[in-house]
Amino acid sequence: MVQHQRAIETLRDKGHRLTPQRMLVLSIVAGGDGHMGVDEVFRRSKEAYPYMDIATVYRTLHLFKDLGVVTEVAIGDRLHYELTDPSGKHHHMVCRVCNGAFNLSPHYLEEFRTTLVRDFDFEPDLEHFAITGICSKCRADNTANDQDH
Repeated sequence: MVQHQRAIETLRDKGHRLTPQRMLVLSIVAGGDGHMGVDEVFRRSKEAYPYMDIATVYRTLHLFKDLGVVTEVAIGDRLHYELTDPSGKHHHMVCRVCNGAFNLSPHYLEEFRTTLVRDFDFEPDLEHFAITGICSKCRADNTANDQDH
């Protein structure tokens, strides 16, 4: 709920109107369990407000992303959104098999950042970093399937 209130304050502070459509999309993302796809946000918006169109959802999510209110992560071939937590930034690990997204604490990337700066004099943008791979459940399922054959 604190993140939701911060998001509202950010919109006000940046001079954006708190339209019913924006408030609805914000409430849906805030009430979700994180990593919500545009289709899911649109479906829930349409249930609450039948006149909502997908273009409005896209525009609203892009505005929220530009303002830092939501974080965007690519999962599979689709974009997903969650409220940004300014006090608890995290990155994502995305399973290419099940498309699950898992949070990754930023401290895991500090050594990587240090290495890039030291060895290459390159300051990476790791604010929204996603690593693609295979989660433990999918690896276990694959191992079990291999043993069945």
